[in-house]
Amino acid sequence: MPEVVAGNPRFFKRSGPYSLAVVAGAAGGISGDIDLMLEGVAPLQTAGPNEVSFLDNRRYLPALDQTLAGAVIVHPDVAPRVPKATATIVTVEPYAGWARVAALFHPALPVSPGIHPSAIVAGTAIVDPSAEIGPLVVIESGAEIGRGCRIGPCAVIGNGVVVGPDCRIGAHVSLSHALLGARVYVYPGARIGQEGFGFASTQDGFLSVPQLGRVILEDDVEVGANSTIDRGSSRDTVIGAGSRLDNLVQIGHNVVLGRCCVVVAQVGISGSTVLEDFVRVGGQAAMAGHLRIGQGTEIGAQAGVMSDLAAGSKVLGTPAQPKNDFFRQIAMLKTMAGRKWRSKRDPSN
Repeated sequence: MPEVVAGNPRFFKRSGPYSLAVVAGAAGGISGDIDLMLEGVAPLQTAGPNEVSFLDNRRYLPALDQTLAGAVIVHPDVAPRVPKATATIVTVEPYAGWARVAALFHPALPVSPGIHPSAIVAGTAIVDPSAEIGPLVVIESGAEIGRGCRIGPCAVIGNGVVVGPDCRIGAHVSLSHALLGARVYVYPGARIGQEGFGFASTQDGFLSVPQLGRVILEDDVEVGANSTIDRGSSRDTVIGAGSRLDNLVQIGHNVVLGRCCVVVAQVGISGSTVLEDFVRVGGQAAMAGHLRIGQGTEIGAQAGVMSDLAAGSKVLGTPAQPKNDFFRQIAMLKTMAGRKWRSKRDPSN
C-alpha cells in the first residue's frame, strides 16, 4: 500500500515552508513567539514536527494528546490540552483556520490563458484573453467567457451562455440557457440548463411544454459533480449567492434557492419550490413541488417534505415532521416492540 500523505505531491502542488507567524496569520489565529518553520499540513495522527494540524471535534482529543505535530490549530478551550512540544495556534474557528492554512500550503493552480487547438469556438463567442479553454471544448455562438475562467476538457458552453469572471467549469460539463456570476464552480459532469420535466397529459398521450426560462447561478455558487439543474419553464431557476450543491443533486424547473443554502448528495427538489436563505438539506431528502421552505430550516437526511416549513424548522422522516416528534415516535416504537418481544418469551406477563 502507498504511504498515506495529505497533499501528496503527485497530485497537489505545495508551497512553503512558512514561519509559525505566517501560518498563524493565515489561520486568523494567535500563536506564541516561537522560531518554527512549517513545511506542510497533516492529520493529528500522522503530523510530524515540521507540519501543522488542527482539532475541531472533541472526539479526537486523545489524538491531540499523542500528536507529534509542530503546530496545531485549536479553539481557546482546547489550548491547555496541546502537548508542550507542539506550538499552539488559537482561533475561535479552527476548521476555517485549517481551510485557509491548507490553501496556503496547497494553492490552487493558476489559470493558463489560451485556447487549446482542439477547442471549437464560434466566431460570435466572446472569450476573455485571460481565460483558459481546454481540449475539445465547444463554445457556441453568442456565449461569453469572463476573465480568469478555466473551462475543462470536453465542456460544452451553449448559445448565449454567460460565464462570469474567475469561474471554474469542470470536464464534460454542459451549460445551456444559463447565466453564471463570479467565482462559480461547476464540477465535472454537471448538466446546467437542460429542459425541465414538464408535460401536459392529453387523450393522445403526453405533450411536452416548452421550457422558456433560464438558470441563474449567482456569485460563489458551487455545483457538485453529476448534478443537474433544470432551466425554468416560464420563469428562471435561481441558485442564490454562496450556495453549495453536493454531487448528484437534482434541481427541478423554477426552483429558487436563497443565499448560502447547503444541499447534500442525492437530494431532489421538485419544480417551483423555494428555499429561503441558509436552508440546509441532508442527503437523499426530497421535496414536493410548489413549497416554501423558511429561512434557516434544517431538513434531515432522507426526509420527505410535503408541505411548507416555517423559518427555523428542524425536520426528519417521511412525511417530514419536527425533529423532536420524530425521535419520540422512534423511542415509543422501540418500547412497544420490546414489550411485545418480552411478552412472547414470558406469556405470564
